[in-house]
Amino acid sequence: MKLEGVRTRFAPSPTGYMHVGNLRTALYAYLTAKAEGGKFLLRIEDTDQERFVEGAIDIIYKTLRETGLIWDEGPDIGGPVGPYVQSERMGMFKEYALQLVEKGAAYYCFCDKDRLEEVRVLQKASGQAPHYDGHCRELSKEEIAEKLASGIPYVIRQKMPKDGTTTFHDEIFGDISVENETLDDQILIKTDGMPTYNFANVVDDHLMCISHVIRGNEYLSSTPKYNLLYEAFGWDVPKYIHCPPVMKDSTHKLSKRNGDASYEDLIEQGYLKDAVLNYIALLGWSPKGDREIFTLDELIKEWDFTGISKSPAIFDTQKLSYINGEYIKAMPLDEFHKIALPWIKKAVKHDVDTKLIAHMLQPRTEVLHDIPEQLDFIDELPEYSTELYIHKKMKTNEENSLESLKAVLPVLEALDDYSVEGVHAALFQVIESLGVKNGLILWPVRVAVSGKQFTPGGGVEICALLGKEESIKRVKKGIELLSK
Repeated sequence: MKLEGVRTRFAPSPTGYMHVGNLRTALYAYLTAKAEGGKFLLRIEDTDQERFVEGAIDIIYKTLRETGLIWDEGPDIGGPVGPYVQSERMGMFKEYALQLVEKGAAYYCFCDKDRLEEVRVLQKASGQAPHYDGHCRELSKEEIAEKLASGIPYVIRQKMPKDGTTTFHDEIFGDISVENETLDDQILIKTDGMPTYNFANVVDDHLMCISHVIRGNEYLSSTPKYNLLYEAFGWDVPKYIHCPPVMKDSTHKLSKRNGDASYEDLIEQGYLKDAVLNYIALLGWSPKGDREIFTLDELIKEWDFTGISKSPAIFDTQKLSYINGEYIKAMPLDEFHKIALPWIKKAVKHDVDTKLIAHMLQPRTEVLHDIPEQLDFIDELPEYSTELYIHKKMKTNEENSLESLKAVLPVLEALDDYSVEGVHAALFQVIESLGVKNGLILWPVRVAVSGKQFTPGGGVEICALLGKEESIKRVKKGIELLSK
């Protein structure tokens, strides 16, 4: 079957979580297809049963759906070139390997583990890179038939040319040539009849009519072997797009094993899925112009894979937090209140107006996990030093702060309307009557009712949130501390 147009695939192994590099590969494959009106496929590569993790396939489905990377063909919805789970395609791979044996592009290898280990030790001792020594490359048909008849276990290896070069073109890195003598005769079919990842990958990409193969540049070194397979079969070679690695810093790759966050971890930490996807798009790709905030639909319109860099991308948590903050600021208040509520409840046990808290938090929150720390003064006034009342810009000190709180206290005691508007009017009446700058009154009130310099809202909002009794109690506490 020959299917036309741009066809890309995301082909993850179900190993337990979706790390940032994997999700970026899925996103770039999705964008490459959608930018050209093509098809995005999901294929599950589950042949490595030793690394298979129960529930991992569900994580793949959930992550792609959450982020909007909806596949056109895949295991759950089918399509014209299924099945889309590699373990369900096992019967055919050996037949394709045997075709290569017939063409002289592959061969039976009967070497057992002991012999291979002996060769490896000798190569290491002589300073050679480990590789198969070609012991079975030139067995006669009679020898092969005899060994097969005897039931000797075997693998099928790709027969690499021993001279000349193999050149392939990558859309990002250009033309790359390797000396064929450096290519190892890789295993295509293992002793149990199962295909290796490298072989199944090529066969499946051809049968699924994949036009653009998007993957990490760690596969650059394997690509000459893939090309030789395509050529041996007489198949069209897809366009290759190898992406730079995502790095923790200049020397370490991002890795879950090293404690780096997976997609699920980032969501649990309070990053928004749209912000994560937006940031991941920028990890190694530059849009035209200075704009950085894009919805998925906008990314599709903007996407051009030639903007992918050759250089490694550094995962910058501060940049991710900034982008996340921009998404939070752009939300309707009701929506922000809904997602912030679980985080508010971690810090606030008293019955207060959580909508008002959300209003206070929204312009000052970059990541949801920052919320509890910002609210730790609401349930109970923390111990604090009177030095907090000293503020150069507000022109406040301990002495004039005491006078300000003494002026405010009777006004708050007489006030019945503890809405934001009511408190605002009362405090600004004090400011006007005293003929002073706003900060001379508002700063001491903020410190008195929160015990902090930095709060999500000012003294007006905090008084409205705490209510009359608690606000007056805290202002009195401030007067008491400043009077000592």
